[in-house]
Amino acid sequence: MANHDNDLAVRLSEVARALQQRGTAQDTLDGIVRAAVETIPGARHAGVMTVVGKREVRTVSVTDDLPRQVDQVQFETGQGPCLTALYLDRTISVPDLAADTRWPRFTSRARSLDVGSMLSFQLFVEGDDLGALNLYAPEPRSFDEDSLHVGLLFASHSAVALAEAQQRDRLTQAAHTRDLIGQAKGILMERYTINADQAFSVLVRVSQQNNRKLRDLAEELATTGKLPAEA
Repeated sequence: MANHDNDLAVRLSEVARALQQRGTAQDTLDGIVRAAVETIPGARHAGVMTVVGKREVRTVSVTDDLPRQVDQVQFETGQGPCLTALYLDRTISVPDLAADTRWPRFTSRARSLDVGSMLSFQLFVEGDDLGALNLYAPEPRSFDEDSLHVGLLFASHSAVALAEAQQRDRLTQAAHTRDLIGQAKGILMERYTINADQAFSVLVRVSQQNNRKLRDLAEELATTGKLPAEA
């Protein structure tokens, strides 16, 4: 048991380092689903489902088409193990999908897919945004206690790596937005012989009048040289 635990710790550390070296949050998500299949006993397919603002449910990364097909059935029926893991902050195990009675509408349709068992873990909670890691196997009872133990540890490591990637994305996006606004201000300053504060006030006013984000407006001005009011 000690050797097994040591091997698992080494493997999870390697996975965490590999995920943290990826670039964007999407790159990290893609790495998570691939590593899940390689690391968690019994997993043959994996996917990540998210809820943005507790409203918009999406499949954001998959190892292949099967997780997307299963998720689509859940979206259409409004029920299923992955949605339960998302909203109820739980780990959900489905040892035998054909015999499960918890989600009748989902189960009756999912039986036609090549899924015998499923295992879902909540991956992250960030404000109103939720994420779940979902694992699939073609045979019933493919996931055991070891799968659950490894899966919980894997999800914890993955959540940390994903949070870091999301933070990098936000910082990159913020820097890009500042650059765009700076370019737009420069165009207005030269065109109308005004200072930086006055140029920014123009952008804010046009943004409010047109009900558009300041970043989008600045990007349009930097790209086309025109503001909506001028066009």
